[in-house]
Amino acid sequence: MAFSGSVLVLLFGALSNAALGAAGEQGSCQQFTNKTCEECLKNVTCLWCSSNKKCMDYPVRNILPISLCELSAARWGVCWVNFEALIITMSVVGGTILIGLFVCCYCCCCKKKKIRKPDKDEEKAAREREQRRIRQEERRAEMKSRHDEIRKKYGLFKEENPYAKFENN
Repeated sequence: MAFSGSVLVLLFGALSNAALGAAGEQGSCQQFTNKTCEECLKNVTCLWCSSNKKCMDYPVRNILPISLCELSAARWGVCWVNFEALIITMSVVGGTILIGLFVCCYCCCCKKKKIRKPDKDEEKAAREREQRRIRQEERRAEMKSRHDEIRKKYGLFKEENPYAKFENN
C-alpha cells in the first residue's frame, strides 16, 4: 500500500512538472502583447484584449476577466468569440435546457397523476356507460318476454327440450 501510494505521488509530480515545463516553454503571456490574437491564444492560459492588443494571463481566481479588459473586447480560447457573446450564448443554451427539463418533469408528473387517479369526466362517462348497458339489458329482457308471450298466444312457443326425461311425481 505504501509503495503504490509513493509511486502515485512520484507519477503525479512528474506529470505536473511536465505540464509546468510545457507552459514555461511557451513563455508568459506578456511576450505576445502587440502581436496577433492567434499567437496569444495558442497558450490556453492567456487572455487577449482586443481593445489595447494586450496579451495577459487569464485571472483564474475570477470567472470573468472584468478587471483586466472589457467583456466585449476579451477573447479566450478562440479569437472570433468575445466574452459577451459567450455569456449570452451560454445563458440562452442553459436556459433552454432548464426549461426543457422542467417541461419534461411536468409532463411526467401529469401522466403519473392521470394513471393514478382518473379525472371526474372519465368517472362520469364510465357511470353513464354502465347505466346505458343496464338499461339495454332490461330492454332486451322485456322484448324477449313480449316475444315469448306472442309465441305462446299463437302456439309458436318452442319447449325448452322436447327430449328431456319425464319425471313422475
